[in-house]
Amino acid sequence: MPIVVVGNVFVDFKGFPEGTYIPAGRNAGRVEIVHGGVGRNVAEDIANVELRPRFVSMVDNTAQGAEVLRKLQNHKVDTKFISVVPDGMGIWLAVMDHRGDVVGSISKRPRMEPMLKLLQEHGDEIFADATSCVIEIDIDKEVAKETFRYTEKYGVPTYALVANMSIALQRRDLIMRTHCFICNQQEAGLFFADDFMELEPEQMAQELHSRIQAAGLNSMVVTMGSQGAVWAEARGSCGVCPPVPVHVVDTSGAGDAFCAGVSIGLSYGKTLDEACVIGTRLASATITVPESVCPRFQPQELGLDAR
Repeated sequence: MPIVVVGNVFVDFKGFPEGTYIPAGRNAGRVEIVHGGVGRNVAEDIANVELRPRFVSMVDNTAQGAEVLRKLQNHKVDTKFISVVPDGMGIWLAVMDHRGDVVGSISKRPRMEPMLKLLQEHGDEIFADATSCVIEIDIDKEVAKETFRYTEKYGVPTYALVANMSIALQRRDLIMRTHCFICNQQEAGLFFADDFMELEPEQMAQELHSRIQAAGLNSMVVTMGSQGAVWAEARGSCGVCPPVPVHVVDTSGAGDAFCAGVSIGLSYGKTLDEACVIGTRLASATITVPESVCPRFQPQELGLDAR
């Protein structure tokens, strides 16, 4: 019974300075081109725990698209429901600073009609045997609505993460239908129209608990960078998941790895607290290695029973 991931594939162009990043100046450095996209990242991260996620997405009908498919298949991602179409992938252009943090980015989104058609034609086959679904909630609204139609038809728990909160704010009705919504501290502030950036983790956890109860959300997890993450359940408790001290190489993709870990944990019946610990381990492993290296885990290493 697979975890279904619904999201986009991007090609990432990432610039790294040789020394200290100068925001208003010219920075010598290097540029890397890697496969990215929130949905693709999550699918690969789940596959790196020796699971076989089912990825619903699109790639270009080009050599680059074929390479994305080949790499996903090598990671044992189920690519049966990836459409190969013109303009099927997005582009993310990002500049990193000397600490490995993103300081600026521009993205071009792919056209979504082929994914909607794919869901309409194969939704039953995709979701009937699914354990859970992870969705990039700021994806095209019709694609998101079609996804929820099938997850609710088959009683599949849905976990949502966000790539662009300005778009996700237009999906509040869908976010309310998720079992767990995962975002970072700044995005949580945008979602609740408030500023949480000065809050300590314990304060943030309590604030999150009251906010989701008032908003009618089921549960929510908020990452806080080097301070770890906090979680809250509307009908339960809240808490803090401390970070794992590591040497950071590149923080991009850490949130996707964290979401993958949380989703895996919840899919295996773990509590939200336990799922956040799994997410933290995956994220910590991701940011300590170059993007060309994929940290892998056996399920037992994360406290999961083999299936």
